[in-house]
Parts: sequence; C-alpha cells; structure tokens
Amino acid sequence: MAWGSKELDITSSARCSELIGALSPLVIINAAAWTDVDGAESNPESAHAVNAIGPKNIAVAAKLVGAIFAHVSTDYVFSGISEVPWEEYDTRGPVSVYGITKAVGEVEVLSEYPEKSYIFRTAWLYSQWGKNFAKTMTRLAFMGDGEVRVVNDQVGQPTSASDLAAQIVNTILAELPFGIYHGTNSGNASWFDFAQKIFELTGESTSRVVPVSSAEFVRPAKRPAYSVLGHGAWKSAVESGYPVEVMREWQLALAGEMPGIIKMVQDETRTD
Repeated sequence: MAWGSKELDITSSARCSELIGALSPLVIINAAAWTDVDGAESNPESAHAVNAIGPKNIAVAAKLVGAIFAHVSTDYVFSGISEVPWEEYDTRGPVSVYGITKAVGEVEVLSEYPEKSYIFRTAWLYSQWGKNFAKTMTRLAFMGDGEVRVVNDQVGQPTSASDLAAQIVNTILAELPFGIYHGTNSGNASWFDFAQKIFELTGESTSRVVPVSSAEFVRPAKRPAYSVLGHGAWKSAVESGYPVEVMREWQLALAGEMPGIIKMVQDETRTD
C-alpha cells in the first residue's frame, strides 16, 4: 500500500498512529519529503514539519506496531566542504534549511526508534518519472542545437531511483544491521559530467554542454560543493557475508535507465 499526502499527513502524529496502527505493517518506507530546496529557505517551518516532525511521527507509530522503518534522507545533511567521500557516521553540518530539516529528521528517527530503523541517504536522484535533471537534459538534447550551460564545480553521485528502491528492498530482505547507509550509485561526477553523459547516450553532440561556475546560477539555498557519499556500511555488510552489493557505477545505471527516459520524454513532448 502506498499512501500519498492526501491519505496520510505525516505532520500529524495522531493520523500516523491511527493509520499505521490500523494496518499494522511489517515494513514502512518513508519517501515523503519537502524537496523544494530553494523553497525551504522561505518556508522553514513547513519544511521542518515534513522533513523533521514527519519522520519522527512515523518512527513513533512504527515502534508501536513493531514495524521495520526505512527512512530516505539526503547528502545535504553534510556541509560539502571535503575532498574525500562522506562516511555514514561523519558529523552532520548542513548549510541550507532543507539540509538542516533533513538532518533533524535523521536524529529524530534514530532517537525514537533506533532498534529497527534504517536511514538511507541518497543524492542526485533521477528516473523516467517526474521532474529531474536527467529528463531535463534529455529534453534539451532533443530541442534545437544551442549550448546548454551546466555547473562543473559541484560534485556528487547521479543515482538511479530504481537502483535505490531495489537496494532498500534488498537491505530489508537480507536483514542487514539497522542504522545509516548511503544509497547512491558508485563513482562521482559534476553536474557537467552528468549532462555530458546524458547527451552522449541520446546521440547528441556533447560539445553543446558548456561548463560554468555555480556563481552563474545564484540560488536562494546554498548547495554542498562536494557531496560524494562513501559506502563503508555496504562494504562491511558484504565482508560480513550478507547477500548485498555496493550499488553499481553511476554510468552503468544511467545507461540502463536512458532508454526509458528517452521514451518518456518523447511521449511527453508529443502530448505537450
């Protein structure tokens, strides 16, 4: 069963306890979040309610029924000031309202229900559904022949939403130790690298993608410059004999997802 915000307002502790208590699920996966990073700067209370209070409410309700709780978090809980990948238990240091609220959400979950909770931090998610960078770049690749300016001084990990979903399910089924895991595809890239690979996979000229500084794209919320996440927890699980793997390289994941993205973009363009 998948509840949307109309069916379950996660900012209401009473509603969380009522619905989750009535269903009494074995597993709860929380993918709900305030994801408007810039909008959070001018709506801190609303972002806090969804990203911090919401996960706490679900954790409390999950504990009441004894369900496993998997909560999706973000690379934005880190400052971005680093030259090496962030490990699972590095100190949080968010630099935006969005990052702060997501960091508080993590703390709340692990405070309320550490015995059966997973935190999956992810980053730079894309898929053939919804709005995301990969679809935007694919659409631009097919439209005209002009240049596309993309920042090259922010480094992270493009991550397939399908890969993340499979990793979460596999983690729960394999009964890995509860705690924090970094759910990102392996390797790293700048947004410019990501865009170039997308153009390459669409068959369009990568020379159209032009690298620029993030100073050219002033945004209300500060972005972490380096948010590559380490996979120490997965590697430890593999070494301990659990039937899981570190998520595959981002280039392989993107190549696998692009046919679906291209088809979706073409279908959406025809219906616009």
